[in-house]
Amino acid sequence: MTSLIYLVTPVNCDQLPETFRSFQISLLPDDFSFFRTPSVLLLLLSLPPLRSSILTGWYPHNHGVRNNSLPGNCSSPLWQKGPEANAFPVYLNKHKYQTFFAGKYLNQYGKKEAGDVGHVPPGWDQWFALVGNSQYYNYTLSANGKEEKHGDSYETDYLTDLITNRSLRFLDDRSPQHPFFLMLCPPAPHSPWTAAPQYQKEFVDVKAPRDGSFDKPGKDKHWLLRQPVNPMPNSSITYLDNAYRKRWQTLLSVDDMVEMLVKKLESIKELNNTYIFYTSDNGYHTGQFSLPIDKRQLYEFDIRIPLMVRGPGIKPNQTLQVTAMLHIDLAPTILDISGINVSSVNVDGQSFLSQMAPSLRNGTTRPFFLVEYSGEGNPTTDPACPRLGPGLSQCFPDCVCEDAYNNTYACVRTLNSKHNLQYCEFADTESFVEVYNLTSDPHQLENILKKVDPSVLQVMNQRLIKLQSCVGDSCRDVK
Repeated sequence: MTSLIYLVTPVNCDQLPETFRSFQISLLPDDFSFFRTPSVLLLLLSLPPLRSSILTGWYPHNHGVRNNSLPGNCSSPLWQKGPEANAFPVYLNKHKYQTFFAGKYLNQYGKKEAGDVGHVPPGWDQWFALVGNSQYYNYTLSANGKEEKHGDSYETDYLTDLITNRSLRFLDDRSPQHPFFLMLCPPAPHSPWTAAPQYQKEFVDVKAPRDGSFDKPGKDKHWLLRQPVNPMPNSSITYLDNAYRKRWQTLLSVDDMVEMLVKKLESIKELNNTYIFYTSDNGYHTGQFSLPIDKRQLYEFDIRIPLMVRGPGIKPNQTLQVTAMLHIDLAPTILDISGINVSSVNVDGQSFLSQMAPSLRNGTTRPFFLVEYSGEGNPTTDPACPRLGPGLSQCFPDCVCEDAYNNTYACVRTLNSKHNLQYCEFADTESFVEVYNLTSDPHQLENILKKVDPSVLQVMNQRLIKLQSCVGDSCRDVK
């Protein structure tokens, strides 16, 4: 029997291995394989659409979740009746897997208009889902459909530790006759960045990485990238460095979670039969192109994320250079591991079991894939930024806005032995287009739109149109 643990926490890609080497344990880099793709692992940046893609294996244009709101289909009745009823845990449960969920589900989950805490999605035997967005204290859970309120005691309420403790209890109480699947979604390192008391003085001298695009002007990019002050004021730099430190402080409790889970699996003699996935649902920027902090842009720092996996057939302690894996691939991969015939399930993604453990399957490559995002903005002007109009959001610090209604775009990525290209179109009044050659320009400093032959642009435009309407097999067969 093969069991699975899937841990989702919003961390950056390039910074994760270095940071874990400074953690208290060396468990992850020594025991896991790190999959470094030359391209995105992420297909959409706003959390509910991305998590919906994880659960269904569908691109956002197929599952219909556009943003964090109920009108945007986040945990809406329409989502519950359609995509949620076809999520991969339903198949696992029918295949006699014992299933457990704990942590953040979707931003609108548990709200009255979304079925309240009594709504437990199908496929889950044990369900401990956060109502609303990320919190570490003073939150409400749906505990198997019943309201469970928590306060501000570290010993009983700190959410990351609560997820750890209940997952350990589930492993103790499960039936040994059947495999198990745990999906753990701690709030860390999401804001409000509340670290456990014992970790609040860690990383005090750490600063956000000053990489190739840090505090660089975005003059040839869409208007949100042209509006920040460059160079950034000291107040923005202080803010983003502090955010970076606090994010990593919160992740130390996730480090503890991984250690305790692995030790528990060892003690119950299930470690060698279990796949553990550690990944993120979005990237994050801290100062790139003078944008202080957020995750909603089309660039590598926001769309490329880590994937660490251990399990049967996977050689430990290696970094694998592989073709692009997307979040729509996680559901079919998990189903493939569990022995379910993936071809019998309607998904846009594909299993990458062959790339994790080459001896187990024959894999295929996918040279083109989709990145898409629907921008969000507030209908009124932010009182803290009166000079700005409505339609904007995430305007902090220093009134630098990270999102807007017209920050809506779709990109096609071309990734093969000869090319690593990104072509993006914005749904705005400018009909703005950005094109990058990531082989020669990995930090995406130069928009090469005006240097590309128009016939090549036309081919990429047509490819993008096909991807935006693809379903199932056609998403994997775009030419």
